[in-house]
Amino acid sequence: MELSLVQRLLLIGILISEIWTQERPGPMSLECLGNLLRITLSAEYFEDKYLSLSVVDQSGIAWELDEVMASQCGYTVTYSNWSNIEFRASALSCHSHLEKDVFIVTIQIKASHTPDMKNATTHLKSASCHYGPWSPRELVCESNYMEVSVRREVPQTVKDFIQDEPEDWTLAFPEAKAGEASIWQIVFHQPEEKKALLVSDAWSAGYGLNTTDTRVLLRIPYTAAQIQLVEDQGITFSAVRSSTFYKQRWMILMVDTAVACPVDGVDYTNNTIIWTVPKYIQLLSAGATSFKDVLVEAGVDLHKLSAKEMASRKYVLSNDLNAITMKIPIGAEGGYYKTSVSSGQHGAKYTINLFLEHQWEDNKRGLTKHTIIKEIETPFEQVELAITNNSNLSARLMNVTVGTFLPDVELVNLTIEGATVAVPEAVQHGYLIYEIRYANGSKAYVIQVPLDAPSVKKEYMRADMRAYTLNVMLAFITHPTSETFTVPVIIVSAVKDAVLPSARGFCDGRNLHLIITHGNVDQNWLPFISDWHLTPEAAQKYNYSLRDNGTHLAISVPFLSSHVNYEDFHTSGIKASLHLTLKDGITLANRGDFSISCRFSPSELIQCLPNGTVVITAVKLVGFADLDTSLLVLRDRRCKPSLVTEKTATFKFNVNTCGTSRKFNSTTMRYENDVLYFRPGNDTPVYQLKFVCWYAIKQTVNVQYESKKNPPPSIKPGFGSLALSLKLFKEKSYSEPYQESEYPVVKYLREALYFEAELLQPKDVRLELNLDDCWATNSQSQDSLPQWPILINGCENSEDSYRTVLHKVNYSLRVKLPQHLKRFEVRMFTFVQGTTLLQEQLYFHCSVVICSTVQQPSGFLCPRRCNPGKHRLDRSAESHLHGQVSSGAVLVRKENN
Repeated sequence: MELSLVQRLLLIGILISEIWTQERPGPMSLECLGNLLRITLSAEYFEDKYLSLSVVDQSGIAWELDEVMASQCGYTVTYSNWSNIEFRASALSCHSHLEKDVFIVTIQIKASHTPDMKNATTHLKSASCHYGPWSPRELVCESNYMEVSVRREVPQTVKDFIQDEPEDWTLAFPEAKAGEASIWQIVFHQPEEKKALLVSDAWSAGYGLNTTDTRVLLRIPYTAAQIQLVEDQGITFSAVRSSTFYKQRWMILMVDTAVACPVDGVDYTNNTIIWTVPKYIQLLSAGATSFKDVLVEAGVDLHKLSAKEMASRKYVLSNDLNAITMKIPIGAEGGYYKTSVSSGQHGAKYTINLFLEHQWEDNKRGLTKHTIIKEIETPFEQVELAITNNSNLSARLMNVTVGTFLPDVELVNLTIEGATVAVPEAVQHGYLIYEIRYANGSKAYVIQVPLDAPSVKKEYMRADMRAYTLNVMLAFITHPTSETFTVPVIIVSAVKDAVLPSARGFCDGRNLHLIITHGNVDQNWLPFISDWHLTPEAAQKYNYSLRDNGTHLAISVPFLSSHVNYEDFHTSGIKASLHLTLKDGITLANRGDFSISCRFSPSELIQCLPNGTVVITAVKLVGFADLDTSLLVLRDRRCKPSLVTEKTATFKFNVNTCGTSRKFNSTTMRYENDVLYFRPGNDTPVYQLKFVCWYAIKQTVNVQYESKKNPPPSIKPGFGSLALSLKLFKEKSYSEPYQESEYPVVKYLREALYFEAELLQPKDVRLELNLDDCWATNSQSQDSLPQWPILINGCENSEDSYRTVLHKVNYSLRVKLPQHLKRFEVRMFTFVQGTTLLQEQLYFHCSVVICSTVQQPSGFLCPRRCNPGKHRLDRSAESHLHGQVSSGAVLVRKENN
């Protein structure tokens, strides 16, 4: 393959030493191959160096090579065997020195580690080769030029010869062009015209001309303007038909300098290269009538092969009447594979550098020697690269072998998680990369990465298995063509090291708590309740608690919330559960399910407020999937929930409404109602939640509930208390009571005391407060002695000279329920012991009866007036609620000074 010549050449580092079976001496080696000299520069020696090549003439001047000079002067620079540089020089090259049958070529090579060629090392190599005898006409087809040399039949022009008049040329040969001091001219025969060039013009056009004592030479680059493409026996030739004229004394001599080189003629059939070259090309044999083959030889790399050697390599050389054919099995000895890239795909081409030498005689020109150098390259063939997983999972090490590759391939970088990393820097990312060399020169690359490297993806598979995925892109370059390609490496290894998340849960009085302990597989798992993604924002919206400290995920959800399931009711409480699912953050596949179930007190569902307001929350059980909580009602179906969620309905109402029933006993008052659900068109409820509120004087009844078999569920939770007060007012208007800070209150003889007894809670219009007995003591204890009666069975004390006065209570802005209040007035003359007025602290007490203002099942109503003959513990009293109330201390004084 021809090398594009530049003034600086870089040999990229491919270790060639292992390719060769024997060591080459020094940086250069040379061979004389007929009329060509070959010098090979060792890639191993010149590795990673910038090169400059020059040819040194006989005067010691170095002429630096470039592409134009090389093709004009008979030099070729190419690569052989992947990366060795091969320099070839024609025996009649510009600066060679020819003495008899020996030609001498001197080259200069400068090598530097920098492109500016500073501190360059200079190598000078001179070689001499013997070549002979010369044929009358010799044709050479090189890779970058065509060359024809013809024997001169007359003596060389005498030195300082002065040409005749210019018209002598044109009179003798009209196609020749006259010119001053011009002895040599070239005429190119083209289909449309003949074009004559002086030697100087031809040289400027890129043609090479040379002459020796015995020969005339014309060298034509393949890029020359006068080249024609002609076809002979179906094979295309690059050809130039030309005549070279020169004047010798009184003679004008003409030399036929036509030349033709095959362009194609290569076919690929049945894994075989077939190269066909026609014999006796018409352009080269014009005017001849008889032909005779003298010699047909072929070889590889300019080395001729014997018939035995060809047979051992399975080459076939056939010489037919009109053509010479070579058949080479693809992959045979003598050629080599080199890496090729097509559309980014890795592949290979088989390359072999053939040459053919054909000698023939004809009856016009005598012996012709035609040497054709032909580098043949097969079409691109994609090559799949083996990627072998040799991971050592027990050592937690991924080990991948990529290849094999030909020696002309080099790994230059990796793409890891989108970042391009040069091979030397890969170790910083946890990648160890090294190269394996094989005996035949091929190689492979080994990549080692720890399983715990950040770029190795970890993914949970099942049970205790995790998948470790190495996904890296390798970028390669070929030498010397600098083609690039990439190889994706995706390796998946399954390892039994998965630690799944675990959970524990607990409940307090109002919340369910789940604490998830993270494993090593759930870093990207997401918490879901049902199909609802529990994000921090969503948790805040529902007043849930969601915390993650990296090792634990803690979730707290209130007992009464949309995402809690209510499973059943029992005497031990209400069973509620919270179900949490962890899902894959990419596929949303279920990865783990956790739940916590607890029993909660029924008191969480009901509030019996002191003002007679009841707040009851009904919950939807798991078994009632079709229950619409917005359709739940109380006994009075007009009473509907004030707050509805998917699973709960909250009612808020007064005990006087919504069909609430009431019962009394000696210490408590009981309110009952039901939350009901009816299916459309059916008057039998399918859901019943029974609840009860108890109100007791000076005590609180603990929550109780029970379930009914039909219809389920049925509960009766609730508690409450009766609130009573006995206040002392400053005036008969009962507008301003004494405050707690004003006790004890000082009162004087004959001064009135104004008392008011009140039922503070519940605010039930059907209840009435009645006074039973009222009395005074000189201590806080209601049972202490002595006692001074004030009211007896709700009537004034008839034995007291200053009777207690009962005052009527009317509706006012302050008094919304007059039946809940009783007022009476006491004179200070009342409190004497014998004839002595008490002058000490007094405490006032009353026993009260709370009863109904409407008909009760027992048939007894509240007493409407004083009943002197009524006994305190008669049967009717059993149906009422009794309580006692006391006031603060009052200091009695004899005189008001």
